Amino acid sequence: MTTFVITVPGTFISGITDSERSDLERELASQHTDVSESRGLDLLTLHEGGTFSIRLEVDAPDRYEAELDATRLVSTALEEAGIATSEAPLGPPVVTGIDSDLSLPRDD
Repeated sequence: MTTFVITVPGTFISGITDSERSDLERELASQHTDVSESRGLDLLTLHEGGTFSIRLEVDAPDRYEAELDATRLVSTALEEAGIATSEAPLGPPVVTGIDSDLSLPRDD
């Protein structure tokens, strides 16, 4: 199993309140652990124009599953935070880091 750091972009159509932001960060906190924190990555970054980036960690067998899981996690967290998915459409997820326990063979 590999830990992937996935960035999921999106746009808050009507903005986001401080309360909604806190709720969203709380919902996603368990997916923001050692790998992303050690690299100084913020869980949620708000940009001008209502755009945002969410960075979270997902354990998955491959990149494809990691991206799917990340999108599901963000969608669920938005709903749990009281933000309708139509008010925060998501863009395509991107792998921005990989932490694997696999040992690669050496060329000795």
